[in-house]
Amino acid sequence: MSSVTSVGLDIAKNVFQVHAVDAQGAVIVAKPVRRGQLLKFFASLPACLVGLEACSSAHHWARALIGLGFSVKLIPPAYVKPFVRRNKNDAVDAAAICEALGRPNMRFVAVRSVDNQAQLMRHGARELLVGQRTQALNALRGHLAEIGVIAAQGAQNAYVLKRLAADGCDENGEIVVPDCVRAALAPLIRQIDALDEEIDRVDAEIETLVKADEKALRLMTIPGVGPVTASAVVATVQNVSAFSSGREFAAYLGLTPRQHSSGGKVKLGRISKMGDRYLRKLLVVGACAVLCHRKGHHDALRVWADRLLERKDVKYKFKLTAVALANKLARIVFALLTRGGVYAGQPVSA
Repeated sequence: MSSVTSVGLDIAKNVFQVHAVDAQGAVIVAKPVRRGQLLKFFASLPACLVGLEACSSAHHWARALIGLGFSVKLIPPAYVKPFVRRNKNDAVDAAAICEALGRPNMRFVAVRSVDNQAQLMRHGARELLVGQRTQALNALRGHLAEIGVIAAQGAQNAYVLKRLAADGCDENGEIVVPDCVRAALAPLIRQIDALDEEIDRVDAEIETLVKADEKALRLMTIPGVGPVTASAVVATVQNVSAFSSGREFAAYLGLTPRQHSSGGKVKLGRISKMGDRYLRKLLVVGACAVLCHRKGHHDALRVWADRLLERKDVKYKFKLTAVALANKLARIVFALLTRGGVYAGQPVSA
């Protein structure tokens, strides 16, 4: 046991698989360990390098092992998969983690603190509440359509339907929703009101935290980046130096084209949609807001977006431009995080 230099740990709910090797790669230990005995087992090992897949509860166990004096590396599961030989099971996964741990060009995930995880949990809770509110509004829209009451697309118009379902009559006093339908849809209306209150409460907490964060305040000077996006970026991207350029950061967010090149022929497709899906969504939504409110602004970013809209002659040119603008916003975010300062927003003539 004293010759162990690297350990691959496949974590689970109750039974963990350990794969330990020495400096020459010879297997020293390969066995399952129960959850209650895991820390006791590692306490018997010498301080060495431990690899885990960056999945659920990985940060908890990484903090616990670091407390015992081990050097812990979290590996993205997609980077472990190529080292899995043949059939998949816990023992093979642990061996693959141990093998990937020794690769010289392997990329790792930073171990998060409890406070940092709490910030991300707040965003996760908000995202869940927003999704539930959207489901409730769509259900309300569908039920009212069955009695001939409809409204245009968009959340704002869905709230018009909510008011009609609550009041039962329109602006002219004409009854459009019968009392029996109002009584049936009352639980949905109460649920939407409760979700609105909870989302507003979370938004207020995020705004309070952002005011005390210097990085987030600087990011909010970028068009399309508000408190939620700025807070999510700061909480997610702990080590911006892990990216060599803004292009690599945009690729990490999945905002660059997917490549399928061979034989010197470059073939680019749609965006890869890899990486952090939540940050990508926030940046794309922010880019859509910039495009919708670009009139009256003459900074280089919005002028570039105007020219791109004029040049694109396709059906979905607004969405294409929004994704391209989100890519540019990601690069600006990277520049502010690495170089400091704020977004200048100088006119094109400057």
